[in-house]
Amino acid sequence: MVAETRAATAGADLVAYLKERKEMVDEELARSVASKSPLTDKVCESMRYSLLAGGKRIRPILVLAACEMFGGAPLTAALPTAAAVEMIHTMSLIHDDLPSMDNDDFRRGKPTNHKVYGESMAILAGDALLSRSFEYVARETKGVDPARVLRVISLLGDSVGVEGLVGGQVMDIENEGNPDVPIDTLTWIHTKKTAALLRVSVAAGAILGGASDEDVERVSEFAVKIGLAFQIRDDVLDVTQSTEHLGKTAGKDITANKATYPRLLGLEGSRIEAERLIAEAKACLKPYGQQAIPLLGLAEFIISRSN
Repeated sequence: MVAETRAATAGADLVAYLKERKEMVDEELARSVASKSPLTDKVCESMRYSLLAGGKRIRPILVLAACEMFGGAPLTAALPTAAAVEMIHTMSLIHDDLPSMDNDDFRRGKPTNHKVYGESMAILAGDALLSRSFEYVARETKGVDPARVLRVISLLGDSVGVEGLVGGQVMDIENEGNPDVPIDTLTWIHTKKTAALLRVSVAAGAILGGASDEDVERVSEFAVKIGLAFQIRDDVLDVTQSTEHLGKTAGKDITANKATYPRLLGLEGSRIEAERLIAEAKACLKPYGQQAIPLLGLAEFIISRSN
C-alpha cells in the first residue's frame, strides 16, 4: 500500500511538472512566430497553425529538465532552445505529411498543414520554422557562455542533416516495401530520424546548464535509448490504436509497407525491447540521483503513453 501511494504521488508530481513546463513552452512558441508585417501574415499563420496545434512537447521539456538537472536557469538559458527544438520537430511533421512523403491528411487531430494552406505554403512554412530555430537560439539565449550557445546551434544543425532527420528519412523511404530490412538498419534509421532530436534536446539542455563533456555524453546516451523506445512505442500504437485516438492516421505504416519494430519483432517482442531500452536509459542517470527525477519520469511517460 505504501509503495502504491508513493507511485501515485510520483505520477501526480510528473503530471503537474509536465503541465507546468508545457504551458511555459507554449507561451514561448506563441511569441516566437508572431508576424511583423502584413506581408508575412500568411506564412506566419501557416507556421503557427502547426506549431501551436497541440502536442505533448516532450522534446522541449527534455531541454528544460536537462538544463535544470545541471543547475542551469531554464527560463533564460534553455527556453529559447526548447522552442527551437519544437520548431524543428514541427517542420519535420509538416514535411513528413506532404503527398511526396508520408501523404497524411491528419496530424494532432487536425487537417495537416498542406491540406489547409496548400503544398507550396506548407513547404515554405517548414523551411521558415527551421531557419527561425537557429535564429531564435542565437538571439534569445541569455546568461550563457557564447561558446556553449554556439555548440548548441552546431548540434541542432547536425540533428537535422544527413546524420540526423534527413538521413533517417532517406533510409526510411528507400526501404519502403523491402521485406528483408535487418534490425540493425531499422535501428540506424530511427537513431537518426527519431532519436537524434531527443538526443539534441537533452544534450543541449545539459550544455546550457553547465554540464561537463562527460556528463553531456552520458545524458546523450540516455536520450538515444529513450528515443528508440519512443519509436517502438509509436510503431506499436500505430497498429493497436484508432485514428481518432492517435490524432493521426492509424495503420499507415502497414499501408506503406514500412519496416517497423512490430513487423520485425512482433508486438510482444517490441514491448520487451522498449522496456529494455528504458531500463538501460535509466541506468545512465544513476549518478545524478534525485536531480534526475524529471528525466526519469519523462522516460516512463514515453513508454506508457497511449497516443
